[in-house]
Amino acid sequence: MHYEGNIIRPPSESDSILLQVTVGCSHNKCTFCGTYAGERFKIKQDAIIKEDIAFAAHYCRRQRRVFLCDGDALIIPMPRLLSILSDIEKELPWITRVGAYANAKSLKMKTVEELRELRSHGLGILYMGLESGDDVTLKKIRKGASSKTMIAMGRKAKDAGIKLSLTVLIGLAGRSRSLQHAEATGRVLSAIDPDYIGALSLMLIPGTPLNQNYKDGVFQLPNSDEMLRELRAMIAFTHLSRGLFHANHASNYLPIRARLPKEKASTLELIDKALAGNIVLRPEWARAL
Repeated sequence: MHYEGNIIRPPSESDSILLQVTVGCSHNKCTFCGTYAGERFKIKQDAIIKEDIAFAAHYCRRQRRVFLCDGDALIIPMPRLLSILSDIEKELPWITRVGAYANAKSLKMKTVEELRELRSHGLGILYMGLESGDDVTLKKIRKGASSKTMIAMGRKAKDAGIKLSLTVLIGLAGRSRSLQHAEATGRVLSAIDPDYIGALSLMLIPGTPLNQNYKDGVFQLPNSDEMLRELRAMIAFTHLSRGLFHANHASNYLPIRARLPKEKASTLELIDKALAGNIVLRPEWARAL
């Protein structure tokens, strides 16, 4: 396989064929992210992608899913993306689902009808970084989209019948807007009603603008209890028709996997026990991205 730069994938795609179709991120301006620092975004050549699909056809017959790397594969123009999916269908007929990262910009570039066509050719799930539902926070981190736009684009993916997984960041608003960030994020999550939510706790990355703000005293990182209170408020304000809320990433102080709305009350009780000191939190040395 021809891999370039940093290759990232969602935790749920750990056993998938990682087919890199783009390099980097089409936005690459978020202040908290250093994954693609200094890396110019590009779509890989069709010939290379076809070679990698051919390689997978011979050596990756155990995997049943494909994940299109890297930061925003959905940005690929419709004809080329459809061609890639068609090649996967032809060369890897045992594949049951194709997944990809998406952002508000790439979703805006595709119509609902086009998304439905992509779904009919195997695109079964999109992963989108919401990060926050608080417009003040979204502007500060240079996300490039408002909460209103996030809701509209998330609903577009859902209307197309594609499963949607959203990522949110605990601690992203700092101490000053912690609860505003949590409540607004819960409301946006409720409006989108995704199938999956993944909550990560912010870990400052050297070389990023947000880390520099922290060093300069402009940004204050919430402590473990403050992050737990933020997580509790976020879940309390999140109302899903049916979905999974994961906060079991290694960055989190308290691993949580809750099916909402069924396990909402018990999850809030669990967080309350942790805040009361009755549950041991993950130590700092064990936390990682």
